[in-house]
Amino acid sequence: MTPLFIIIGYLGLLIGLGLVSSRFSKGTAADFFVVNRSVGSFLLLMSIFGTTMTGFALVGSTGKAFSSGIGTYGLMASWSGLIHSAVFFLVGIRLWAIGKRHGYVTQCEYFRNRFDSPAVGYLLFPILILLLIPYLLVGVISAGKFIQATTKGMFPEHFVLTLPDGNPHPLTGGIPPELGGLAICAIVLFYVFFGGLRGAVWANTFQTLVFMITGVIAFWMISQKLGGLSAASQAVLDSDFAKPRAAREGMMGHGQFFSYWMIPLSVGMFPHIFQHWLTAKSAKTFRLTVVVHPIFIMIVWLPCILIGVWAAAHIGPLGPGQSPNSILGRMVESLVHSPALLGLVGAGVLAAIMSSLDSQFMCLGTMFTKDIVLKKFGEDRFTDGQKVLIARGFILAIVAVTYGMAVLLMDTAQVFALGVWCFSGFAGLFPLAVGAVYWKRTTAAGAIASIAVTALTWAVLFYRDIIAVKPPGGEELLIVGMMPVTVIVAASAITLVVVSLLTSKPSDSTLRKFFA
Repeated sequence: MTPLFIIIGYLGLLIGLGLVSSRFSKGTAADFFVVNRSVGSFLLLMSIFGTTMTGFALVGSTGKAFSSGIGTYGLMASWSGLIHSAVFFLVGIRLWAIGKRHGYVTQCEYFRNRFDSPAVGYLLFPILILLLIPYLLVGVISAGKFIQATTKGMFPEHFVLTLPDGNPHPLTGGIPPELGGLAICAIVLFYVFFGGLRGAVWANTFQTLVFMITGVIAFWMISQKLGGLSAASQAVLDSDFAKPRAAREGMMGHGQFFSYWMIPLSVGMFPHIFQHWLTAKSAKTFRLTVVVHPIFIMIVWLPCILIGVWAAAHIGPLGPGQSPNSILGRMVESLVHSPALLGLVGAGVLAAIMSSLDSQFMCLGTMFTKDIVLKKFGEDRFTDGQKVLIARGFILAIVAVTYGMAVLLMDTAQVFALGVWCFSGFAGLFPLAVGAVYWKRTTAAGAIASIAVTALTWAVLFYRDIIAVKPPGGEELLIVGMMPVTVIVAASAITLVVVSLLTSKPSDSTLRKFFA
C-alpha cells in the first residue's frame, strides 16, 4: 500500500498548494484569469511545458510505441520540439503583445475584435470546446488507467476482474479507472477553484519538476532491471512478438510519416496555451521557453518511447480486455520494486496528466465567462466575485460531462488516437491565427468560412476514422497516403484566402488597432 499512500500524500500537497496560492490572490477577475500578466520566464516555461505534456505524451506515446515501435518518436516528439518553439516565437509573442495592449483574456475575444465581428467569437467558442473535450478525455482516461495498473493487487477482495476465459485479469485488485479518474478530476478542480490561473501556474511548475525528475529515475531503474540499455534492446530483437513491431519497416508510407509535422501546429490554437501566453510579464519572458522547450520534450518523450518498445518484449501480446493505455503503468509496477519509488513515479506520471487538465479546465471557464456571459450582459453587470463564480460553475459542468464520456470510453478509446484527432482539429484552425496576425487582408467572412470548413471537415473525417464501424483489420484513415490533418489544414487555409480576397477588406481603424 506504500505507493498508494505516497500518491495520496502528493495529491494532498496539491490541495495545499491551491490553498496557499489563493492567499496571494488579489480577488480580481484579472488575477483569477491571467495572474495580472505578471508571470516571469521560469514560471512561463514550466507552466507552458507542463500544459503541453499530457497523458498523450506519457501514457499515449508508451502505448503507441508498444504497438508501432521506435518510429513513434519521429511521428510527434521530434516535430513538436521544433514546431512548438517556432509557433511560440512567431505567433505567441505577437498575440501576447496585442493581448496586453488591449486587455484581452481569451482567443474568442481577440478574434472577435480583430475581425470586428461578434459572429466570429460565437462560432469559435463551441468549436474550441468540441475540440478540447477529446483532449480532456485523454487526461482523465490516462490517469484512470495508470492508477489501476499501479495499484493492481492492492485490493484483491474489492476490485476483482476476470478475463473472458474465467482466469484472473492482470490488473485485478487495482483501483478501477473510473474511480481513479474521478479522484484526479476532483483534485484538479479544487486547486483551480481556489487559486484560479495562479494556482494552475504554480501547480504546473511544481508538477513539471516532479514528473521530469521521477521520469528520469523510473527510466533508469526500468533499464537496469532489464539488464541495461543494450540488454533491453537485444531482448526486443530476440522476441518474435516485439521484433516486427520495433522498427515497423515498410509499415508506414513516407507521406503519412511526413504529414505528422502539421499536427504540432495545434499548439498555436490551444485556448489554454493562449491564456498562458497572456500571463507573461514581457516579451523577453518568452526567450527561455523558445530555447528550452525542445530539450524538455526530448527528456520526457525519449524514455517513454523506449519503455514502450521494451514492453513489447517484456510483456508480450496483450490478451482480451487489455489496453495499450496500461503499458506504462504495468512496466512501472512490475519493474520498479521499491514501494516508495513506485509511489513517487506514480505521482510523477499523474503530475504530467494533471498539469494539463488544470489549464484546460481553467480556459473553458474563462471563455464561457468572458465570451458568452459578459458579452451578452455587459462587463459592468457583474462584480469580480460573480465573474469568478460563473467561471467555476461552467468548469464544474464541463468536468461532469467529460468524466461521463470518459467512463463510457474508458475501455475502448486509444489515448494516442484521441490525442492525434484533437490536435488535428486545432491545427486546422492555425491558418486563422497566422492570417489574423500577419495578413491585413484577412476578413471576417474569410475567418467565419475557414472556421466552419475546418469544423465540418474534421467532423466528417473523425466520424469515418473513430466512430464508423470498420471492417476487421481496418487501418487508420489516410487520404492519398497522408494523415487527415493535411486535408483539414489545406481546406482551412484555402477557404480563408479565397473568401478573404472575395470580400471587403477590414476597416482602416481595425488595421491600425492590430497592426500598429
